[in-house]
Amino acid sequence: MKNMAVVYYSRGGNTKKMAEIIAEGAQKEGDIKVEMFDIKDFLPEAALKYDAIAIGSPTYYGSMAAEIKKFFDDSVSFHGKLSGKVGAAFSSAANIGGGNETTINDILNAMLIHGMVVQGSYTGDHYGAVSIGAPDARAEKQCRELGVRTASLVKKL
Repeated sequence: MKNMAVVYYSRGGNTKKMAEIIAEGAQKEGDIKVEMFDIKDFLPEAALKYDAIAIGSPTYYGSMAAEIKKFFDDSVSFHGKLSGKVGAAFSSAANIGGGNETTINDILNAMLIHGMVVQGSYTGDHYGAVSIGAPDARAEKQCRELGVRTASLVKKL
């Protein structure tokens, strides 16, 4: 059975709520074990045991939170060992145009440098799920679809 980690940092709870919905979507895909982690409880070496990793961050100054950046900085010790694993990203921000896509792209860039496989979407949120403040119905749908899409891809690989 394949497995997936949904990892997040959330100060106000919005990104955590997104993580919960993504995990729910991934579990709907079936035949995949999904676990959720606050980034403070997910050491970089833990990533080695998962087939897929979705990482979410609130947007701070147009980029990922320092806690997520530290995770990637510390992951250099096993550079290349995540190659071929599936990656996905999600973000929450306070405003439209508040940096969600730049945050997601920063996370995806780190994943791509690790050699991870990333799948975009031709509809909706192209790079990863985004929310403005607390997830509304649109954001919840995008989170659920990101979970399903990520789980489906990992099962195909």
